[in-house]
Amino acid sequence: MVNSIFSIPLFKEFILPFLLVFTLIFAILDRSKMLGEEKRQINAIISLVIALIFLAFDFARNIVVNLMPYLVVFIVILFVFMLIFGFITAKKEGDVLNKGLKIALGTIFGVAVLVAVLFISGGWDWIYSSLQGGGYMDTVILNLFILAIIGGAIAVVLASGKKEGK
Repeated sequence: MVNSIFSIPLFKEFILPFLLVFTLIFAILDRSKMLGEEKRQINAIISLVIALIFLAFDFARNIVVNLMPYLVVFIVILFVFMLIFGFITAKKEGDVLNKGLKIALGTIFGVAVLVAVLFISGGWDWIYSSLQGGGYMDTVILNLFILAIIGGAIAVVLASGKKEGK
């Protein structure tokens, strides 16, 4: 296994969390102008002190270090969904997709991204095996069917309400 600078414990458990906390605190202080206008040096000093205090407490640092991989995965998934949704809802002169088709395509691609994440993460196998093992598959399918009918009825009522309001 090749060791890089990113796998060294000093880097991933101290330097990166320090930079993250320092940058976030500095950005919050600078953007909110809590300490006044043009007080960047004071914002930097306060951010430095807070980040150093943060490093002194293992519990808080471990929470951030352990949470970051999940946050990054979530951000990438959100980015993929937003990218696909942006392609669907882009406004162009010769736009051939009406609003309903855009919503339908957005829903289909959203579900596709969710299913892809479940397959890649192994969640799909876990869900399927837990449903098969407990014998709850028929009940779950029936409940999903009922929820789909209720959702469709709500969509029809809301759509007809908008047409009458015009």
